[in-house]
Amino acid sequence: MKTSKNQTDISRRTFMTIAGGAAGIAAMAAMGLTPNRAEAHSNIPKVDADKMSSVESETDVLVLGSGMAGVFAAVKAHDAGSKVMVVSKGRLGSSGLTPFAKGIFAYDAQTATVSAKDFLDKVSRSALGTNNPVYTRQLLEHSLARVNDLKEWGFFASPLYNKCFSKPLKERNIEVKERIVITHLFKEKGRIAGAAGFSLDEEKIYFLKARSVILCTGSGAFKPNGFPVCDLTHDGTVMAYNIGAKVTGKEWNDGHPGKSKNPADCYGGWGDMFDQKPGVTGVGVVHDLGVELNYKAYVKGNPVSMGGAPGQVKTDAVAGGPYVPAGFEHQKPPQGEKGQGPGGHSAGGKGPGGRPPKEGGAPPGMAGELVGGSSAGMAIHKSEGIVPINDKCQSNIPGLYAAGDALGSYMVGSIYTQVGSSLAGSAVQGAIAGEAAAEYSKGVDMPEISKAEQNRAQEEILAPLKRTEGYSPAWVTQTLQGIMIPNFVLYIKKESLLKAALAFIEELRDHHLPMLRAADLHELRLAYETANMITTAEMKLKASLMRTESRCSHYRLDYPDMDTKNWNAWINIYKGTDGSMQLEKQPFDSWPD
Repeated sequence: MKTSKNQTDISRRTFMTIAGGAAGIAAMAAMGLTPNRAEAHSNIPKVDADKMSSVESETDVLVLGSGMAGVFAAVKAHDAGSKVMVVSKGRLGSSGLTPFAKGIFAYDAQTATVSAKDFLDKVSRSALGTNNPVYTRQLLEHSLARVNDLKEWGFFASPLYNKCFSKPLKERNIEVKERIVITHLFKEKGRIAGAAGFSLDEEKIYFLKARSVILCTGSGAFKPNGFPVCDLTHDGTVMAYNIGAKVTGKEWNDGHPGKSKNPADCYGGWGDMFDQKPGVTGVGVVHDLGVELNYKAYVKGNPVSMGGAPGQVKTDAVAGGPYVPAGFEHQKPPQGEKGQGPGGHSAGGKGPGGRPPKEGGAPPGMAGELVGGSSAGMAIHKSEGIVPINDKCQSNIPGLYAAGDALGSYMVGSIYTQVGSSLAGSAVQGAIAGEAAAEYSKGVDMPEISKAEQNRAQEEILAPLKRTEGYSPAWVTQTLQGIMIPNFVLYIKKESLLKAALAFIEELRDHHLPMLRAADLHELRLAYETANMITTAEMKLKASLMRTESRCSHYRLDYPDMDTKNWNAWINIYKGTDGSMQLEKQPFDSWPD
């Protein structure tokens, strides 16, 4: 792509008109266009891997990711006295799921009609015990302060978040590096030492030394159609797993469906949600977006009808299926605080941005005839990711922290129990992780990343570019999607099909992954995203086989009942000394060993 004056002068509105909605936003990000500036980068059609240069930097706290969690992690780490660097695969405030989120939870103890104790108890009942009450309580205690921070930054004034996220970072002179694909984390003497990756716009490899690292890299999916998660591929989770971090939550499933008409339209299928300004939600507790609809589709076939908000199927009920605890059947739309409408949205019953919700209480995109799988590969927000060893968002690797959807905090359990809690939880956990990482950094020396380690990482990064034969990441990704996304594999599970799918995934892991090739920097990014999805698929299948019960968003046809005797535990996954994938139980009422 050649950059001309006419191209750089194009307005965002004109570009969106031409490119169309969310596809335009994604295309703008790929071109290097920000909401405020029309700055374009030329694509590099061919890359000489042997001529790639390297850049070295160092910082106290390295924040990976620039969504809600990343911004708060950077701000609070800086305010605690650390030098901070933010590195993002995308653009500040416009990558991952952050730009899609429009409702944020805030608990005000002075005005709430629900006590903190009652809220915690109700969340635990809805989550069937799967939530970690330590992180649920943090949501209550800190959400209001984080919302007040966002008000000060101008978050609620625009549907676009780049400007408001830039404000606190520019005021603190925090360095932000965008469009850098991080592929490796480093350890030295058992603790975190930094990261490495490559630029999407320049022929450069980056080596970043850091006293501590905070993963704010979001969750991930299998690049399904119909939901804006195509740039989320569990990158941070897999990188951390590769250096010994424990991972949790891979058996759970997000149940967002798409409309049966034009199901791949992730913009039109969600109405004008992208154009709405964010709003504050109430504190009503629900039991939503599990696999009720997936089970109904399995029994009766697609499409299925949704009468109201998620979980509110009004007609054509089927017997059996996932268990819903008493009091959460949703015969009518869930109500929030006094004076708030369906879903707990503020502004007198209006949804985010002051607009009224659709008839029946369904948020945009969640009414009418639906088909499943639009978020396939993603678990419930905050229920998967790096295992925390304490209430400071710390992993089992000293100096490595995670926040938001990259942290398996089980803040509200393995089912959606609180509207707006995901965005609020990312803000709360980002701030906690930032302060903890800054404190940790004060007590350790700047680590060294040996030349041998740098050379090894660089060879691995560039390997797909040097292959003249092999498999394109697009083809391998399509193959993986065909294996994992079917309703009878990912959502409605049984041992025989899980094992069959695992055999295919192991073939991709052992034969196709080592032969991924790339012709340019964009395809190099796709190669690493594909590799991360293969590892995630193996995790999801093995965790689903191990949990021989049905609970919340995990449903087994061959084990349809909840087993509180054997399965009041989370499943953690880690890499064994021989490189094999290992799984273990962690009781609900404990921290990991």
